[in-house]
Amino acid sequence: MTATIRTTGESRGIFARGLRKAYGGKVVLDGVDLDVMPGTVFALLGPNGAGKTTTVRILSTLIGADEGWATVAGHSLREAPDAVRAEIGVSGQYAAVDGLLTVEENLLLIADLLHLGRAEGKRRAAELLERFALSEVARKVAASLSGRTRRKLHLAMTLVGRPGVVFLDEPTTGLDPRVRRTMWDLIRDLAASGTTVFLTTQYLEEADQLADRIAVLDGGRIVAEGTAEELKRRIPGGHIRLRFTDIRHLNAATDRLALSTVTRDDTELTLQVSSDGRIPVLRAVLDVLEASGIQAEALTVHTPDLDDVFLALTGRDRGAAARPR
Repeated sequence: MTATIRTTGESRGIFARGLRKAYGGKVVLDGVDLDVMPGTVFALLGPNGAGKTTTVRILSTLIGADEGWATVAGHSLREAPDAVRAEIGVSGQYAAVDGLLTVEENLLLIADLLHLGRAEGKRRAAELLERFALSEVARKVAASLSGRTRRKLHLAMTLVGRPGVVFLDEPTTGLDPRVRRTMWDLIRDLAASGTTVFLTTQYLEEADQLADRIAVLDGGRIVAEGTAEELKRRIPGGHIRLRFTDIRHLNAATDRLALSTVTRDDTELTLQVSSDGRIPVLRAVLDVLEASGIQAEALTVHTPDLDDVFLALTGRDRGAAARPR
């Protein structure tokens, strides 16, 4: 699935309230609210079946919502779907290219469908061939390309019409780590150029690396939203780990930092102090040690990662999530 279209320069954000969608008796989306600022990367995370692809399909006008409203690039999904389509690009999970055409011909086909004109279409195709490092394979038929090159071509086809909003539904699924990082660079370039990127992914590192804001979708509902760092601070388990050279310093530190959130290990001569990873907490611990003349041999700081967030907020582990601080 690939859609490519022109942008008119209006607001390039995505805003939705109360989106609901059910198939028969199964509720897929249950009142989803979204605020995606123009020119940012927004990542939607969730387990299989959470409703990520359904959300993309609604916002890209492929299906309608049962309830709720949304605007994309300043246009109402309900009242002006054609205007929305004229502003967006959509890249699905699989590379939808014509295997009988060459790489360049695939790009020119999209340009022709968009009525760009022969000269403009050639210029745009040449730009994208260079941007995506596809020039050397421009005259190869798409069926002969590797999976990673087909995926790059697919994304390039999505951008022929210079869309202001791009939906990327699990764009790096199945790619090896090197190619995935190449795709990350391309996505960063899109956002840097002012394009709004709506990304769904199951690779938590991908969201951590790319997204300005992240929403976690589970059971058809948004269960958390914020920056990566904000989400990580919601999950318990962060701590400062101090290691000492002898038991005397460990005992002294335990006395001075005698809180319910301190855990000691006499065998390892370590003390673990709960922390949300913020500088003031670390500074306070160091100040206590310095004021008491206690010397630690080593100090490490552990903060929850998005894996912890995902496990705590979705499925059967959701109940383990912490309240926002």
